[in-house]
Amino acid sequence: GGINGTPLEYVFEDSQNDPRQTVAIAQKFINDPKIVVEVGDFSSTSSMAASPLYQRAGLVQFGFTNSHPDFTKAGDYIWSSSIPQSQEQPLLAEFAYEGLGMRKIAVLHLNTDWGTTAKNLFVEAFEALGGEIVAAEGYLPDEKDFRATLTRIKSAAPDGIMMESYYPDGALIARQVKDAGIEVPVLGVGSIFSPDFIELAGDASEGVYTTAYFSPSFPRAEIQNFVKSFEEAYGHEPNSFNAMAYDAINILAAVMREYGTTREEIKDGLGQISGLPAVMFPEVAFDAETRRVSGPVITPLIVKDGAFEIYED
Repeated sequence: GGINGTPLEYVFEDSQNDPRQTVAIAQKFINDPKIVVEVGDFSSTSSMAASPLYQRAGLVQFGFTNSHPDFTKAGDYIWSSSIPQSQEQPLLAEFAYEGLGMRKIAVLHLNTDWGTTAKNLFVEAFEALGGEIVAAEGYLPDEKDFRATLTRIKSAAPDGIMMESYYPDGALIARQVKDAGIEVPVLGVGSIFSPDFIELAGDASEGVYTTAYFSPSFPRAEIQNFVKSFEEAYGHEPNSFNAMAYDAINILAAVMREYGTTREEIKDGLGQISGLPAVMFPEVAFDAETRRVSGPVITPLIVKDGAFEIYED
């Protein structure tokens, strides 16, 4: 519906997940007075390379998938509706230790800034609860064969496996865990939550645990309305990344309608908006200090009969 009768237009630039490209794109956006807010980049590493430019120029960088704990630390023009790993990983560790009864865990993690940060935060939180990390194995984003890694993990005799992965590599790991005959519970960070994970992992997805702030099965009205509209438009269920993108645009639109459309007004409005219904969260308000969503609630899930369901112990 636009902003007070004025249509919104979004301009796409492909950074190719390259920090050098995000810097060049940032300069282009900063110099265009018609650009009033920047959304993205997808990865924290690429986004953070450009954050100082957006901060100096006074253009909000709004990251809806940027979970690196340092993402918003570049300044008061850097905001995110994504839950930082510093908040999510302790919740995952608590779910593993208290909810699933894991005591000795093997961790597989993407050998990237995001994956290593997530792993370190999980390990710290799990050990603080009294658990033991019996193995921690990093892997490259394009890695396909985990057999040698899983042989080492099997010999470490964990009672659970934690995957700091996205859904494509998480699905490969789950399949190869099953092929290796490792019969322990598998837990994945919320990034594996996608119908594509189940499709790619097949039978190996059964019994895999994760946590989410959103699932198509959650009964809240905002979620069900979004799921229905998304399915009508695209012919399949939305995943959490779809929901995060949807919320990002609606949050920014709501801020612009209420507080104004200049770069400064958008920054100030993000600090004031509250009680905004969304898909990922029942209500959105931002913590003024961290510039992150206040008080998020996480829900444990399990793959059962080829679908993610709410896990109830």
